[in-house]
Amino acid sequence: MPQPNGYSINAALSDENKDSEPLIENEEKAVPPLCCSARYNLAILMFLGFSVVYGLRVNLSVAMVAMTNNTSPAPSENRSVVHACPRPSGSENTSDTFQNPEGIPQYSWDSETQGWLLGAFFFGYLCTQIPGGYLAGHYGGSVFLGLGVLGTAALTLLTPLAAGMGSYWLFALRALEGFGEGVTFPAMMAMWARWAPPLERSRLIAVSGSGASFGTFVALPLTGYICQTLGWPAVFYICGGSGCLWAVLWFMFVSDDPRTHRRINEEERDYIVKSIGPQGTGHGWSVPLLPMLLSVPLWAIIITQMCSNWAFYTLLTSLPTYMNDVLHYDLQSNGFLSAVPSIGGWAVSLLSGVVADSLIERKVFSITVVRKILTLIGLWLPAAFLVAVGYSGCNHILAVTFLTLSTTVGAVSNSGVFINQIDIAPRYAGILLGITNTFGTIPGVIAPIATGYFTEDHTLAGWRKVFWVSAGINVGGALVFTIFGSGEIQPWAATEEERAETAKKSSRSIAE
Repeated sequence: MPQPNGYSINAALSDENKDSEPLIENEEKAVPPLCCSARYNLAILMFLGFSVVYGLRVNLSVAMVAMTNNTSPAPSENRSVVHACPRPSGSENTSDTFQNPEGIPQYSWDSETQGWLLGAFFFGYLCTQIPGGYLAGHYGGSVFLGLGVLGTAALTLLTPLAAGMGSYWLFALRALEGFGEGVTFPAMMAMWARWAPPLERSRLIAVSGSGASFGTFVALPLTGYICQTLGWPAVFYICGGSGCLWAVLWFMFVSDDPRTHRRINEEERDYIVKSIGPQGTGHGWSVPLLPMLLSVPLWAIIITQMCSNWAFYTLLTSLPTYMNDVLHYDLQSNGFLSAVPSIGGWAVSLLSGVVADSLIERKVFSITVVRKILTLIGLWLPAAFLVAVGYSGCNHILAVTFLTLSTTVGAVSNSGVFINQIDIAPRYAGILLGITNTFGTIPGVIAPIATGYFTEDHTLAGWRKVFWVSAGINVGGALVFTIFGSGEIQPWAATEEERAETAKKSSRSIAE
């Protein structure tokens, strides 16, 4: 529907305005520059926030080595895998442990207890995805995202105290951290529904969401360094303090809506509001639950994200074990090599966002086709690299290269299926992301169990099965999205204004 100032919105419900049509039809009026704009500053603040969030999430996995005094139990005699591959050149042992500074406590937590502590986060994380997205869509996401990070950071400061009180207290604390962090991604998507012009969605969401990869890349090696120099409690004080500082900046400079932002210029505000149109408003208390439940494009997103996350969580939880048991990298090298794919994923995620927006803006492909192409690339190529890992045997260089390529190329799908919620239902993007993220976390519980089953005999053949299964599930998810995915706004997501406009056009067409 053309607007008086020359902007137009993409009303995908109309036969005259499918998602292959340009989102902004009148290009005579210059688009306000993205650089230094309020919307780009918002993306940068989100990027920093998610960098902190993922640092808070992964720091325990490294700090656990310094916190416990039995992290390297002696291997049993029948674990032939320890001798299946030679150690990397220059490596003398695989049991290097952190040397804590004097006076830093350690705890006698067995492997099972450590596993529960590392998984405690997800118990809380699963609980707040959907309600967080729903409330963010109604009230706006800035408060929920800010409080989610601030609450997680504040609780992180209590980690040394909880650890000293016992493993049950630390488990409860980590679950509460997950409870607070669960609202962050749905709140982000709810905010972009009001802030991201359709032609800039991919790059803005890619910039903000890529903070997760960047934060992981920084946190993994930095946590080890802090543990060795200052002691493991300093990890949680520094990370928690960083999150609290970020929250101060967030609440000072961020607004839920461009209409209420105090420092946005009029040209940019009008551009955002006009280009998004009625979809840039809250969804109220009621949501179309039954149409959502019956929505084929939404289920395509859910299934595809679950399939993609299977490989992601397999590598996240089992890659250190593979690096240690099969490739024999020491702990320090293991941490560094586990972080390298994250920086590759960060760069590729940013690049894919720019490419996606460019293809849509230049009308090379429709939104639907762009999302499907990037999803195919982001799931099929990583699947091929995973299979290659399984057949790289004891070649350390090839194995690490293929693992890095798999994770790096997989970030292409961030501008595909992972932002598709805002395409099919902008007003409900927050709650939809909460739904898809909840389902997408399920493989984080199941994949490690399956990996343990396949590798119980500790052979290369068992690990080959792990990589084949992950690759096959990736391919299946890509096929589902290719067949059933969509980039058009769904009928159940339309506003009353859009429905009235569609009915008016239909009546006019019949009259003619």
